[in-house]
Amino acid sequence: MKKIRKDDEVIVLTGKDKGKRGLVERCIDDYVIVKNVNVVKKTIRPNPMTGATGGIEDKQMPIHVSNVALYDVVSNKAERVGIQVVDGKKVRVYKSSGRVVGAK
Repeated sequence: MKKIRKDDEVIVLTGKDKGKRGLVERCIDDYVIVKNVNVVKKTIRPNPMTGATGGIEDKQMPIHVSNVALYDVVSNKAERVGIQVVDGKKVRVYKSSGRVVGAK
């Protein structure tokens, strides 16, 4: 079971985007792509065969999962996540409070 999944709200812990929050769009092995975070400029070459024009476009790059943490809405800060068995099912819980992730 992964501790950070798609559509989780995370906060960036390190790097140029430290402190930014966003939703996880995709998970790729040990990396996540967070919406509007770690955006770089990419130069695109024109291709007359396909009719594509060249230019500069923004591209979202992945961030390692160790550099992001799940954002807890109740405590308004980044929280570490653990896994526990509750009622025979594995669930994610916040380490500081023991609350189940996603529960109100």
